[in-house]
Amino acid sequence: MASIPLPPASRPISDQTRVHIDLGERSYDILIGGGLLVADSFAGLPKSSKALIVTNTTVGPLYTAKLRAALAPHHKTVLDIELPDGEQYKDWPALNQIFTRLLEEAADRKTVLYALGGGVIGDMTGFAAACYMRGVPFVQVPTTLLSQVDSSVGGKTAINHPAGKNMIGAFYQPQRVICDLDTLDTLPQNELLAGLAEVIKYGPIADADFLSWLEAHMDKLLARDRAALMHAVKRSCEIKAWVVGQDEKESGLRAILNFGHTFGHAIEAGMGYGQWLHGEAVGCGMVMASDLSARLGLIDEATSLRICALIERTGLPVKGPDLGADRYIELMQVDKKAEGGEIRFVVVGPLGQAGMKPAPDAMVRDVIAAHTR
Repeated sequence: MASIPLPPASRPISDQTRVHIDLGERSYDILIGGGLLVADSFAGLPKSSKALIVTNTTVGPLYTAKLRAALAPHHKTVLDIELPDGEQYKDWPALNQIFTRLLEEAADRKTVLYALGGGVIGDMTGFAAACYMRGVPFVQVPTTLLSQVDSSVGGKTAINHPAGKNMIGAFYQPQRVICDLDTLDTLPQNELLAGLAEVIKYGPIADADFLSWLEAHMDKLLARDRAALMHAVKRSCEIKAWVVGQDEKESGLRAILNFGHTFGHAIEAGMGYGQWLHGEAVGCGMVMASDLSARLGLIDEATSLRICALIERTGLPVKGPDLGADRYIELMQVDKKAEGGEIRFVVVGPLGQAGMKPAPDAMVRDVIAAHTR
């Protein structure tokens, strides 16, 4: 199991703060706070004649004009494209729309892409930036809690395939991440809950004290208390930044960030992308992964139930769809952590530490049976 010597948690001392992600020449800052969609937040980033804001039909009408105004001092021309909203559109046709717009506008290698939206937009914009002319700069401007605490940080970009989630992509780091907490004011409640799933995961895998903090402050998080959200986003980013700094391309340690994702991705693919939010599937997946950790003897049952109780308290689903154990296993065998057809699960034990282990087929089937309906 990985014992992570993380930096000590720090309380925000102002309305804005930053977390640094150390990757040598690819290092960058994560800016966190309110009122960040202003010109100063984008100072020092690559200059270019043209920039392209990539957003979706939900977020675009809310924030494109504000981001365009913030970028105006830094680029002669600021273009935008609105893609369909939803996980089911994280695919080749939607990605190709970005390439088409860049080509139609004669975008060059200095053109900067800005990902304005949640995890789907961030992943697709990053993948487009990695591919267009073999690499152009991009900036993450995440507008959901899930993307602010997870998907915008660390440079994992991808699209989905019907046979597996995030199976086609690239590691490609942004120039900066701008987490404007004001954008969470317009976030639907189910999207807030989905983001809390990714926040919760950091406690069991890396910081038991943070898990206790979440238990004590969950009511405030559900009520969107700004100070509580600030601390949750900052601590989540601190943990992810440290892990990514040690293992950028997921050769080992970084895989622990996928706690609950092996089961969760199977739910998403099995139900059809967009039927469950990613965070909903991950929350349910963490319930299964916690149970599996207990059955493997890595944590006691009380700890497993503690994790499950916090997830249930948020209102996230704790029972998965009854796809059948065979279908779950079939889908999990194409998970990126699988090796030679053997499924490897991110498991917890002791609390605050995590690692990857295979599990007996019968045990996995028992877990699935216990947590599906």
